[in-house]
Amino acid sequence: MELTVLGFYGGYPYNNIGTSGYLLKTKDFNLLIDCGSGVLMSLENVLDPLKLNAVILSHYHADHIADVGVLQYYWQLHEKRYQTDILPIYGHTLDKVQFDALTWPNATQKVAFDPNKVNNIGPFDISFLKTVHPVPAFAIRIKNRDNGKVLVYTADSRYFEELIDFSQNADLMIADTNFFANKTDQIWHMTTAQVGELAKKAKVKKLLISHLPQVNDFQRLLSETKKAVDGKVDVVLPKVGMKINL
Repeated sequence: MELTVLGFYGGYPYNNIGTSGYLLKTKDFNLLIDCGSGVLMSLENVLDPLKLNAVILSHYHADHIADVGVLQYYWQLHEKRYQTDILPIYGHTLDKVQFDALTWPNATQKVAFDPNKVNNIGPFDISFLKTVHPVPAFAIRIKNRDNGKVLVYTADSRYFEELIDFSQNADLMIADTNFFANKTDQIWHMTTAQVGELAKKAKVKKLLISHLPQVNDFQRLLSETKKAVDGKVDVVLPKVGMKINL
């Protein structure tokens, strides 16, 4: 399978780069993971949005769902369909208003994922872990049944021990890396040091730092994370359009 980065900032777009959004492709299935601000535009550069098979949302903060509405309009205003007439959007049911909004006439249909079991979506076995965040949010573990490869997306969260087991031996982890290592007060996202420690303890093969702050010192984010993994994990800095094969 192939992951394409569509946006990687937290909070708001910056320097023509959007917030959280990732396209996960197999030979026959296209899954959009989160749909933040600017993600639809990036998606159009790599895939006709009508070729999506499903969307899955980690939580309902705007920087993860801002482009859901325009994606719904896109589907509503285009008659051509490929593999499905109505696009399923998977989300949690802990916010009824936001969940109900995932259904749009002749375009999209809300589908509740079950956070307490493995969900079968296309070729994927998908499981969830509720994170520590001001609103209900879920880390996502995606296993490709065809080749056994595993992607873990931490979504938004402060550091907590359960993430280690949840991320164990992942081929790729996309981690919320919103702060430099010296951030010490109350936070709802992880620091570079925490993300590196998580990746090392979970023995992941590759770490993509994401949900980045709007700073110009990306190399500091990268170097601090690399220092924390102590050479045991391959650490990658995101770029829009970057593709990672699993």
